[in-house]
Amino acid sequence: MEENVRLLVVDDEERIRRLLNMYLSREGFQIDEAMDGAEALEKFEENQYDCLLLDVMMPEKDGFEVLQEIREKKDQTPIILLTAKGEESDRVTGFETGADDYIVKPFSPREVVLRVKAILRRSNFQNATSSSSASKDLVVFPQLTIDHDAHRVTAEGNEVNLTPKEYELLYFLAKAPDKVFDREQLLKEVWHYEFFGDLRTVDTHVKRLREKLSRVSERAAKMIVTVWGVGYKFEVPND
Repeated sequence: MEENVRLLVVDDEERIRRLLNMYLSREGFQIDEAMDGAEALEKFEENQYDCLLLDVMMPEKDGFEVLQEIREKKDQTPIILLTAKGEESDRVTGFETGADDYIVKPFSPREVVLRVKAILRRSNFQNATSSSSASKDLVVFPQLTIDHDAHRVTAEGNEVNLTPKEYELLYFLAKAPDKVFDREQLLKEVWHYEFFGDLRTVDTHVKRLREKLSRVSERAAKMIVTVWGVGYKFEVPND
C-alpha cells in the first residue's frame, strides 16, 4: 500500500520536514513538502494526497486556517495536526475544525509513522464500507459484519446473539478501527455516564462480547484488543 500513498508534510521548520520526510520515505510513502499554509493549499489544489501532516503555528496562514479551508470544500482527506500547542482548547479547536488526529511537539518520528498508518487504515476501511453498503447501514470486515439497520451481527457467516449494550459497544468500537478508547470514554459514549459509573462495567461487557464472538469465530473475537493501561480498540487483521 505504502508505495502508492502520497503525503504532504507542511511545516515552516525545514529540520522537521526533513526528519518526517526521512522516516516516512523509509516506509515507502511518496512525500511532498510545503513550508507554509499558502504553499500547502497550492499543492493541495494541484495534487491528490492520501494524508496531510500539518503544522499549526506557521506565519501568514496557520494550520487551523488551512484545515478549515480544506474542510469547507467538503474534502475529507485525512489530516494530522502537528503542533507545540498542547492545551486542551487547541486540541478541541483542531478536532472541531475537522482534524483526524493531533500530535504535540516534540514527538517521536516513529509514533508519527504509526499514526499515519492507522489513519490510512481507517480511511481505507471507511471508503470500502461506504462503497459496499449502498443504502444500508453496514459495517463490513472479512470476519465480521454489523447490519445496524437490523441490529444484527454475523461472524464468518454465523449470527451472534448480543444484548443491546453488548451490541452498542461492538458497533461503537468497530466504527473507529485502531482508535484506542479508555474506559471513561466508553462509559460516556456507550453508557452515557459522564461523571459516574463503575469502570468494571466496561471490562465485564468486553469479556462477554469476546466470549460470544469466540463461540462462532475466534478471529472475530480477537479483533477486540486490550491496550494495557489504557483501554480497548478494534483491530482489523492484516491478512
